[in-house]
Amino acid sequence: MATLFIAIEFFALAALLGMYLLTFVLRGKETPKAIVFTHGPLAAVGIILLIVYILKGGPNPWDSLILFVLAALGGAYMLFRDLTGRPIPPLLAVGHGLLAVTGFVLLLVFAFGS
Repeated sequence: MATLFIAIEFFALAALLGMYLLTFVLRGKETPKAIVFTHGPLAAVGIILLIVYILKGGPNPWDSLILFVLAALGGAYMLFRDLTGRPIPPLLAVGHGLLAVTGFVLLLVFAFGS
């Protein structure tokens, strides 16, 4: 169970940085690359820890994992656009965040729900 809670912590940190990055995208400003290169790896570690937890067996938060992977695919596409100097579509950034937040809420319900 510790793996699950550590994954939650990584996702929470990634979410905080993601909200900060979203403010830049919505204002049409360049994203701070140090934050970009911290946000993604934090979320990736969360996904890896969630996979490790799921592989241990028992009831599993598959819905959260699927949403996080979909969000990661959108994040990878946004990173590519950002690094090639193309603007990030605000709708894509908001959709990425909504997928991740939904996965996070479902993971919290799984971990702490009765």
